[in-house]
Amino acid sequence: MDQNGIADRRRLRRKLTFWRVIAFVVVIAGIAGLVLSGSPSDPIGGKSADHVARVTISGVITDNTEMVERLDNIRKSERVKALIVRLESPGGTSYGGETLYKAVRAVAADKPVVAEVRTLAASAAYMVACGGDYIVAGDTSIVGSIGVIFQYAQVADLLEKVGVSVQEIKSAPLKAEPSPFHQASPQARAMIRSMVNDSYNWFVDIVAECRGLSRTDTLKLADGSIFTGRQAADNGLVDIIGGDTEIRTYLSDKGVADSLKIVEWERPKSRGELLFGNAIIRLLSAWRGDAIPFADQFQQLIDRKLFLDGLVSVWQFGSTEN
Repeated sequence: MDQNGIADRRRLRRKLTFWRVIAFVVVIAGIAGLVLSGSPSDPIGGKSADHVARVTISGVITDNTEMVERLDNIRKSERVKALIVRLESPGGTSYGGETLYKAVRAVAADKPVVAEVRTLAASAAYMVACGGDYIVAGDTSIVGSIGVIFQYAQVADLLEKVGVSVQEIKSAPLKAEPSPFHQASPQARAMIRSMVNDSYNWFVDIVAECRGLSRTDTLKLADGSIFTGRQAADNGLVDIIGGDTEIRTYLSDKGVADSLKIVEWERPKSRGELLFGNAIIRLLSAWRGDAIPFADQFQQLIDRKLFLDGLVSVWQFGSTEN
């Protein structure tokens, strides 16, 4: 056999070895995924037996149809005897908080619901917490920031410096106001202020009703202030300082047995994620030169962190909160 033939056989052997290794890793990852998703006797991860469901709401809150559907499935499940909503969020869009609040309230109409504040549940996240029957927080957890904000960029000065002007022909003075291309008129500011105030009053009424506070007392707490868990326990924004023990005690008082396991209801995984796991999918995508998974995550970061459309209930998002 000539030298070229020997070289070709060596290259072929290396390729076969590479793909055998890849196949082995994929199989192992698939087996691990199946094992982690549930035991052989309970292949769907504990949901086939009576249990306490738990969902985690973290990061900036936006319109989350999947989470709303997940909460509705929890409400409908006869195997779920109670729900824990774990919160780690600075808030987000008012509409996103509204939909999650209503979904949590719907669950609370059928079974006990505890809101567990970990590091932070502010603004729209605190709105979601109010959907539960009972709020548990840590001593140094942060809650509050009850309020609504509307923000928009103003680039008129920049355009003037570069010599660009924007001309408008509108059907009415308040159409497309406020505009980033000129200062808002008093009428436009009054319109936005009215909208913000209406949403703010709705938020205040939610807190007053769910926390059993008078509207006067709620308004004193709804000036945008944030509180530690200890402070919130004193002023009525949370029920108790604690964690798992306090949650179990409350649920036990509601007739939920301590022996029931807490099962995390996570976002349903795609078939590829379930079989191979995110890490393997990303590794193979990167090896093929496919940057889409990373681009998608980056785009979600941009969408969620930088461009929250509409009324916003979020703590420490911008430089000011008025």
